[in-house]
Amino acid sequence: MEELKNCPVCQNNTFVEFLKVQDFTVSQEKFSIQECKSCGFKFTNPRPEIAKIGDYYKAESYISHTNTSKGLISKLYHSVRKYTLKGKLNLINSLIPQKGKLLDVGCGTGMFLNVCREDGWKVNGIEPDNGARQIAEEINKATIKTEILSSFQNETFDIITMWHVLEHVHLLNETVDWLKERLSDKGYLIIAVPNHESKDAEIYQEHWAAYDVPRHLYHFSQKSIKQLFEQKGFSLKETLPMKFDSFYVSMLSTKYQSGSINYIKAFIDGLKSNLNAGGNHGNYSSLIYIFKKD
Repeated sequence: MEELKNCPVCQNNTFVEFLKVQDFTVSQEKFSIQECKSCGFKFTNPRPEIAKIGDYYKAESYISHTNTSKGLISKLYHSVRKYTLKGKLNLINSLIPQKGKLLDVGCGTGMFLNVCREDGWKVNGIEPDNGARQIAEEINKATIKTEILSSFQNETFDIITMWHVLEHVHLLNETVDWLKERLSDKGYLIIAVPNHESKDAEIYQEHWAAYDVPRHLYHFSQKSIKQLFEQKGFSLKETLPMKFDSFYVSMLSTKYQSGSINYIKAFIDGLKSNLNAGGNHGNYSSLIYIFKKD
């Protein structure tokens, strides 16, 4: 395990424990989420080192790294994904109607890349997981890079996306600096992450599936992600909801809470979360942030 001595956002060195959360997916170990006393940013600390974190992804239930449809949750995930992929494509086309070069960081099995490629985008991807990367390469007939910071030197992109990926990267500040260098002057950076200030996070507390320790190293709020990117030379242009996430996360959370999925409770809590977000500063279960360089 490695322990952070400074807050990744404000560099303060004084933390308090926010929550103890169990890894319900792989190891069943408990991890501490700490809160910076200065800026309030929350992060998993201590956490597995880069060389060891791969062990915590070794589960077929880690759906973003497989194309399995075993189990009802996986079936629902893949059904919803078809709809959300179209929404993501519509989003990038609204930002760059003439299309261009796209980089998906943490592209998983490459489904988003494939949709964009078929629509006329020139696509590139990065995916560290060997199994997921092989699927992505087969689908897209392209070479997918394995590592962020050493890839695409002296190249820029019109759109860079990270769909539920930023919370996984060990070198957070270095990655944000790298994203700024790789983004064209007129390009858009799209970041999607869970939001621990959502109503479903409040309902489920330490059983909230989107804490997903230790794979999720950071736990963002609207304030903390804005602060991180603004101090790195980005401007936040728009924040959009991911409304399906509250239902999916609530399903997993009921399983973690009671040992089995309570679909009725999950639906009610997911709906409650989305309705609450409408009147609570847009605090949906997950949010999409659209940034441009200053």
